[in-house]
Amino acid sequence: MEPAEALGVAAQVAVTLAGFAGVVVVFRPQAVHQWSTLDRFRLRLLLSSSIFPLGYALFAMLLLTMIPPPPQIWRWCSALAAIGSVAGGITTLIAMRKISQAELEGTTRTLFYPVAVIGTAAILLQFYNFSVLNRFWPFFFAIVVHIIAAMLQFMRIVLLPPDTIVPK
Repeated sequence: MEPAEALGVAAQVAVTLAGFAGVVVVFRPQAVHQWSTLDRFRLRLLLSSSIFPLGYALFAMLLLTMIPPPPQIWRWCSALAAIGSVAGGITTLIAMRKISQAELEGTTRTLFYPVAVIGTAAILLQFYNFSVLNRFWPFFFAIVVHIIAAMLQFMRIVLLPPDTIVPK
């Protein structure tokens, strides 16, 4: 599969997941501002895990439209992915610190930490791709990690009942 084709498919999947987030919000019994802190955090993870790969894919497709494509195209894409992922990771950790430890028990921690480890590996791979490799596959790996994280969050929001803890 050519990079442009893979990026197009990834962008379509990311848009679809972001759209599903809107469907979830519409069919929940309460408005988003009435959701628990944990449920709003899950929605935020779903949206960011959908929007980041969409942005990465669109940026890469923009660079691919240049004739000829720049020789360091995948370095630039990996730099964008690394910067975006680090910034997103920091804001996620800050938001997560606002959630009580009691709310984070169980499946939230069980799912969050393995995804965080894989996400960290993807970020490190972006730095390696930027400095050494200049290949498509490490950049695309970052997109796939975000999309898988979004799929997991979507499943959680749909399959788990709304959190019963009242927001502050």
